[in-house]
Amino acid sequence: MSDTPALPADSAPEKRDFIRQIVREDLAQGRHQGIRTRFPPEPNGYLHIGHAKAICLDFGVAAEFGGVCNLRLDDTNPAKEDPEFVAAIQDDVRWLGFDWANLRHASDYFDVLYLAAEKLVQQGDAFVCDLSAEEVREYRGTLTEPGRNSPYRDRSPEENLDLLRRMRAGEFPDGARTLRAKIDMASGNINLRDPALYRIKHVEHQNTGNAWPIYPMYDFAHSLSDAVEGITHSLCTLEFEDHRPLYDWCVDKVDLVGHPALLQPLLEKGLPREAAKPRQIEFSRLNINFTVMSKRKLTQLVMENLVEGWDDPRMYTLQGLRRRGYTPASLRLLVDRVGISKQNSVIDFSVLEGCLRDDLDATAPRRMAVVDPVKLVLTNLPEGHEETLSFSNHPKDETQGLREIPFSRELWIEREDFAEIPPKGWKRLVTGGEVRLRGAGIIRCDEVIKDADGTITELRGWLDPESRPGMEGANRKVKGTIHWVSATQGVSAEIRLFDRLFSVAKPDDESEGKTYRDYLNPDSKRVVTGYVEPAAALAAPEQSYQFERTGYFVADRRDHTQAKPVFNRSVTLRDTWAAQA
Repeated sequence: MSDTPALPADSAPEKRDFIRQIVREDLAQGRHQGIRTRFPPEPNGYLHIGHAKAICLDFGVAAEFGGVCNLRLDDTNPAKEDPEFVAAIQDDVRWLGFDWANLRHASDYFDVLYLAAEKLVQQGDAFVCDLSAEEVREYRGTLTEPGRNSPYRDRSPEENLDLLRRMRAGEFPDGARTLRAKIDMASGNINLRDPALYRIKHVEHQNTGNAWPIYPMYDFAHSLSDAVEGITHSLCTLEFEDHRPLYDWCVDKVDLVGHPALLQPLLEKGLPREAAKPRQIEFSRLNINFTVMSKRKLTQLVMENLVEGWDDPRMYTLQGLRRRGYTPASLRLLVDRVGISKQNSVIDFSVLEGCLRDDLDATAPRRMAVVDPVKLVLTNLPEGHEETLSFSNHPKDETQGLREIPFSRELWIEREDFAEIPPKGWKRLVTGGEVRLRGAGIIRCDEVIKDADGTITELRGWLDPESRPGMEGANRKVKGTIHWVSATQGVSAEIRLFDRLFSVAKPDDESEGKTYRDYLNPDSKRVVTGYVEPAAALAAPEQSYQFERTGYFVADRRDHTQAKPVFNRSVTLRDTWAAQA
């Protein structure tokens, strides 16, 4: 793709978080002529809601300052990576509303990284170590005790270079040797205790095939990939703060800017040589209660069939949230409301739901649907009575126009809108009582019909003819209003009532000997058959509606068809969990 800005800057209020202030200062002081950022996920799983914050920040900063943002796939661990994840990552970034200036892979730079490794060896800054992984851990020391030098640390540069080249040639088996940086085994930062830079892995790579029997470690590949791409501001989460000294060590010791010959392999691939010294800046992660965001745990949920795949609407992957009915605008709003800081905190799940409600309240058309239907027969209307009533698509947006809804003698209403023995303060339908039938007039219930088990199967009532729209009695006051769907023209629909996947705020808490599996909410999914007005059944997949008085729903992107509608509940109209707290 061309070297164009990630997104055009818009007219939104200027953001003043500490990262953007750093960028402003760097530009004002002439440290950079332009801004370059990158979003560098590892393609070993699906992106989750935590990644939304990084995506919005990386692409947002580039756009706001007229810069560019690359999408770089950190494909240095081929045993865990899959083209399925690569495709999903690209889809998620675009769905959130962003596009990349260049699509890159860490594997694009394997030749450069290897030349950098040889340079470190020749400088005496790296050595080939024969210790096993277990022995390396023993030598490393602890937080309170310094580590010990490897017995192979003092090999000559010539011997190290020979061994490294033999590693590169595939001469040694997996785990036999590593290339390690020569830094300080007594450092208070364990990341600087001679960390591994390369390990031997005879694993086929999705992009490079079997060309490489050795693969760079994350810190080495990540820092130098940033430098190769000319990244000015390398934005990452706080857990990488302790890695920053190693990041800077790799960039400074290799010095791609001062040694452009190391970039020669890029020309052979047609890639630009844009080396720069990047600056790493850390920010707090997006943490939300009632969720798990560990990629390992999300993978386990899928592999153990505790959910129905990566895009299960209860999952906190971007694919799952999208299928649930979350919108790109709602997630961008969440990131704006949470803000960018250095302070770790946990956001209440209600904040996420509130962002979706705010977005859909303003944009989602209204429709009528009955989730738990019971039939209501208006006995004073003639058999076969049919008419059409006109309703607004959105009460706050006249531009969405009107729609026609069929009205008939037989209707579906919500079972919970009727009570034989009403509780105190009840404002809906009771035997002998009146309510307003949304947009149609005032009704009274006269008779309740039950089956042999005592279950209500039908209500019979009377429609006040003087209360019809436009009639003199249309404004007569009654206590409540209920919605309805024509029983003759309403469309049967599968309605999936999703809720939070976990029943406790801290599902990661294992202090009582339990795991997140023990906190799965048994009511996180219920499937019922309801009825929707015909206009709702015509929805395209991913069309969101407010089902009046019920909640926000979306036509399932996989299963919904106009012949067999399927709707997922995205969020209730109000926070139903607040009352349980």
